[in-house]
Amino acid sequence: MPDTPAASTGLDDLTQGRPHDWWDAFYADQARPIPFFCASPDESLVDWIGAGMIARGIALDLGCGNGRNAIFLAKAGFKAAGVDFSLAAIQWATQRAREAEVELRLQHASVFELDLPPGGCDLVYDSGCFHHLPPHQRARYVALVSSALKPGGWFGLTCFRPEGGSGLTDEQACERKTLGGGLGYTEARLREIWAGPLRIFSLRQMVPQSADSGLFGQSFLWAMLAQKP
Repeated sequence: MPDTPAASTGLDDLTQGRPHDWWDAFYADQARPIPFFCASPDESLVDWIGAGMIARGIALDLGCGNGRNAIFLAKAGFKAAGVDFSLAAIQWATQRAREAEVELRLQHASVFELDLPPGGCDLVYDSGCFHHLPPHQRARYVALVSSALKPGGWFGLTCFRPEGGSGLTDEQACERKTLGGGLGYTEARLREIWAGPLRIFSLRQMVPQSADSGLFGQSFLWAMLAQKP
């Protein structure tokens, strides 16, 4: 189904218009049994940094949530920043950064409201933001990520595999004006979306982690690492 202005507006109302309230309520109870409410960074991010694949520099965490990945990056020697649409999430991340005694630049905003200098980032990271974007915002998001990266800079992504998402197609999401909790992606679809402006270095299923591993990993998620030429 072609994306019509009416469908786009309705979907934005649900996924970006109400969210300050919706996402704030979501993050309000920090004790909820939500997998990513933990303090552990993504196993894939830790793997890439530990292997020396990504040089320390300026890192931006899009949809940073409680700051678990941004805090890891700051501890690893990056000049890290995070942005989230939820004020409650930013307040939580601020609290956790203070407890971890790391410096983070945190901003409460939509990723599309950011004033990012072109080529300013060595690493852009997204753990859970991309699969909450309406279909018609994808191209704009890809362009934003690509523009923010320096030549040779890296983009890390964690997003829903098909079994982790709502099961809705783009057309159904627009028709029903909901993402149903987030859209799932096949490997082929991710490559189609990202392989234009970026070179995909690795795309794999996340490795599940035990509760005491100190890392976050769920089998229903992808882990993708790509580089700007």
